[in-house]
Amino acid sequence: MKKISIPLIIILAIVLLCGGVLASSYNNLVQLDETTSAQWAQVENQLKRRADLIPNLVNTVKGFAQQEKDVLIGVTEARSGLEKAKTPGEMAQANDQLNTALSRLNVVVERYPELKSDQNFIRLQDELAGTENRITVARQDYNSSVKEFNTKIKSFPTRIIAGMFGFEEAEYFEVQEKDKETPKVEF
Repeated sequence: MKKISIPLIIILAIVLLCGGVLASSYNNLVQLDETTSAQWAQVENQLKRRADLIPNLVNTVKGFAQQEKDVLIGVTEARSGLEKAKTPGEMAQANDQLNTALSRLNVVVERYPELKSDQNFIRLQDELAGTENRITVARQDYNSSVKEFNTKIKSFPTRIIAGMFGFEEAEYFEVQEKDKETPKVEF
């Protein structure tokens, strides 16, 4: 029986160690990438839920405010833009447009006190408010997973492994600058 040389054992141990680190880092990146994708799917689900509620809200308002046609068309167009958006950046922009349109719709609602007492409208407003909260939570969860994923990709030695296997930074779902401003309320 021949003896295995010590240098060969050392080289073999180093190769196995490097292979283990590579496999572990790769698997960790895959897990973080999948978590980020799952969190993004939750954002999309909540945005879709809101988009599905809006036609009912618009139809309820239509009966009371036929002359406010431009506002209702604006809400419908903004909703359509949200459904067509694909990337987090496009969705953030479409979401901002929808928020603006919904703000204009709320002004219409203020003009019609009898609308505010309609049970269908109240129920839809409550559902929409709940959905807005769900969207906020889903965005926070998504952005947290993006932060974790992007931090891992940028750290050494994972950065090398991420580059080798084509992992790229994920895009945050960010609020537009105009939405960071405090709204001006006048009575």
